[in-house]
Amino acid sequence: QVRLVESGGGLVQAGGSLRLSCVASGIIFRFSDMSWYRQAPGNQRESVATITSGGETNYADSVKGRFTISRDNAKNTVYLQMNNLKPEDTRVYYCNGPRGLAPWGQGTQVTVSS
Repeated sequence: QVRLVESGGGLVQAGGSLRLSCVASGIIFRFSDMSWYRQAPGNQRESVATITSGGETNYADSVKGRFTISRDNAKNTVYLQMNNLKPEDTRVYYCNGPRGLAPWGQGTQVTVSS
């Protein structure tokens, strides 16, 4: 039973920062590539960042230079450090594998005010 639990969202002013966490269970985490996704109401989820089991990272152009994905295998946790937040970053954020095949968690709401 795969479970993904996101946390760390909140309300922040434009230019501010948040750090999101995703705790995974039911997988061999250290062997798993992980991604962060975000979704606006009525829209598809989009992948914004990926980290492989070997630590390689890549980012969507919309967040490159502002967001950093990292992982702590000892804690089965993947993080998303979000800096210089913009109102268009307002979304519900989720974690999953790079192909989005695991059951989705509840996500964590990020709201950026102008």
